[in-house]
Amino acid sequence: MAVVTNGGVDLYYEAKGEPNPVDEVEREAETVAFVNPAGYGAWVWGWQHAALAEGFETVVWDLRGTGRSDAPEGPYSVETLADDLEAVLADHGVRDAHVVGAGLGGMVALEYADRYGRAATLTLFGTAASGDRVDADALDSLFAPRDDPDALRASLRNAFAADLDAYEDVANEIVGWRREEDADRAGFEAQTAAMCAFDRSDSLYEITTPARVYHGVDDAVVPLDAGRDLADGLPRGEFTAVEGGHLCFVEESAAVNDALLGAFDG
Repeated sequence: MAVVTNGGVDLYYEAKGEPNPVDEVEREAETVAFVNPAGYGAWVWGWQHAALAEGFETVVWDLRGTGRSDAPEGPYSVETLADDLEAVLADHGVRDAHVVGAGLGGMVALEYADRYGRAATLTLFGTAASGDRVDADALDSLFAPRDDPDALRASLRNAFAADLDAYEDVANEIVGWRREEDADRAGFEAQTAAMCAFDRSDSLYEITTPARVYHGVDDAVVPLDAGRDLADGLPRGEFTAVEGGHLCFVEESAAVNDALLGAFDG
């Protein structure tokens, strides 16, 4: 584990895996940095960083307001969270990184790519160019108190398209991780405020980083068309619909991981 401080806020992060040798001429990125959806801990990326750990270094971190990071009073902004990501990567000595984000994390990835020179590629899940495309009620329904396992399980309804009752063991594991790592109510609200206030719809053309936009066809939080519009607005955006909901990268982890490995190796 490691902790870096940005503006008086302590941010927890972890790096795992063995990086590829970096080609000094091609400046190929060797690190994959993940940015969480609103309220969720780094557990959401467990399926991805496990698959990428051999051949890539992976960096996961707790956004301010989540898990082991500090939770200053909100609301937060996407710009501040992008600054936090820069603090994490700079502290770890990362030169270039593939940045992967979902929901709020995808917005942070977009802002980060525009403001800093470390994003080699962007991979975005369930992301919109503007917070007004987010279903605020569905977003709020993702929260549950960490000390209420039944509520934590029930609140997964709008995160997944699949009926988790058919995957009891996985659902139990997720509930356990959420109890340990997710945001409390104040942190969740501070983060969702950042998500809903974000708006890059008129300036996507400024983000020229290669971007792959994946979107769950049954995403209840951010509609499918918002992801398609995001990809269309990015100069180097590509869109792919994925089976599943807001956490489609968990539901369809095998296919998503294959796509990530192919993209990063390419």
